[in-house]
Amino acid sequence: MKKTFIVLLLLLPVLLRAQGILPADQRKLNHALMAISNLYVDSIDGGQVVEDVITSLLQELDPHSAYIPREEVERVREPLQGSFDGIGVQFQMLEDTLFVIQTVAGCPAEKVGILPGDRMVYIEDTLIAGVKMKTTDIMRRLRGPRGSEVNVRMLRRGEKDLLSFNITRDKIPVNTVDARYMIGDSIGYVKINSFGATTVREYYEAVDTLRRQGMRKLILDLQGNGGGYLGAAIELADQFLGAGQLIVYTEGLHQPRREATATPLGNYERGQLAVLVDEYSASASEIVSGAVQDWDRGVIVGRRTFGKGLVQRELELTDGSLMRLTTARYYTPTGRCIQKPYKDGVKKYEDDLTNRLRHGELMHADSIHFPDSLRYSTLRLGRTVYGGGGIMPDVFVPLDTSRYTAYHRRLVARGVLNKCLVQYVERNRARLTAAYPSFNDYKARYTVPDSFIDNLVKAGEKENIPLDAAQLERSRPLMRLQVKALVARDLWGTDEYYRIMNEENEIVKRAVQLLTFPNLSPIPSTP
Repeated sequence: MKKTFIVLLLLLPVLLRAQGILPADQRKLNHALMAISNLYVDSIDGGQVVEDVITSLLQELDPHSAYIPREEVERVREPLQGSFDGIGVQFQMLEDTLFVIQTVAGCPAEKVGILPGDRMVYIEDTLIAGVKMKTTDIMRRLRGPRGSEVNVRMLRRGEKDLLSFNITRDKIPVNTVDARYMIGDSIGYVKINSFGATTVREYYEAVDTLRRQGMRKLILDLQGNGGGYLGAAIELADQFLGAGQLIVYTEGLHQPRREATATPLGNYERGQLAVLVDEYSASASEIVSGAVQDWDRGVIVGRRTFGKGLVQRELELTDGSLMRLTTARYYTPTGRCIQKPYKDGVKKYEDDLTNRLRHGELMHADSIHFPDSLRYSTLRLGRTVYGGGGIMPDVFVPLDTSRYTAYHRRLVARGVLNKCLVQYVERNRARLTAAYPSFNDYKARYTVPDSFIDNLVKAGEKENIPLDAAQLERSRPLMRLQVKALVARDLWGTDEYYRIMNEENEIVKRAVQLLTFPNLSPIPSTP
């Protein structure tokens, strides 16, 4: 325990200086901790004390400084690093059974013949079916060093005996571009879910593919994108801006101003551009949309973004754990800091989106008020934009709440909808693929059967979700849309999922309208 306290004492001067605590106060706290270490009546979990102190200190600084325990580091970094070593399956736990939803194209599981719908029963000699094993424990068994081998035994519909597969683990990509497809003859659509190590390469590949299909206008969808690597955001914004144009700058008390400017290497510096954002678009997404807006490079469509303008630096600690410490604020090219206030505490900060909904902001643009002190002018056209709380879009699209009901939310939140979907696809996969050999055929002809909704209602009742007939009728069109899109995702992929969902996405529909009829856009196209 004394060793862990020594680690804490070494860390305290750094952490406490960040809070403005004087050396005399640091000595006081050191004294108290040493007294606890040497004199307390009972034993203490020193490691836990260290983690609790660091966590508490960081939480007091701002909402985004954070401590990450050693065992969580790999899991937290993985979505941004672009790959991990494993077998390449997407799975769903359903009633203590692991269902393979999809295999990753070209990865080990697909190569040995594992199919969507297979049920994993054993990993090596460990039974995982029917034993309520945690998903994290299953993932730990499936993953391992590249080149190592793992044996799995699967149950397949129509097969009497378990099928055994020896799989050699390999590099598995983690994609940040969810979808890329053409809307009509000239509009390309690219959906980015986060900003990671491979985002810009994935974007290049997507745009190159779409250009070969005739793309002349681009929709960049950052809805729900919570951010990621600052460098990836800068590289992506560089694709749309001319050489020398400022993308973003960062500055903090202990960090001098650092600027990032565009290079001559952008691959879409001209042509109509729409960037889609919503209340969940944050951080790196706001850097890209802020740079595009400040230079009047494209039209920002959607709703006011989250408002995260703080830059975190990762500091590795002695035991392999991490601190993500806020070291600077970032500013858009006009000088806007879009960080929303957090002086009233973490709770109010976390409740901000709920309060936006309650106050009507997500439905009515005129309910959003910015002080004149936060007024700025864009750099090409001199339009008025505001800082201090997210990026306000050029074209506001209200949230449509007419089809969302408490009954629908409960079915989704309790996993009932997903459970019914997995069972439906597992039982009907062969029939569906035979009836709809192509996605276009499926999209044109498939409708969700009434029997699925009936089964969904019954499954809900088993989970103590009583039928609300009026709310069911309100949400029925949304349920059908979601189920159709999710079935398409299981049969084909995420491109097809978004191709269906976006037909009813009002932000996407408005962007298509603006690019189709440029005279409706408040931003003239870059010549």
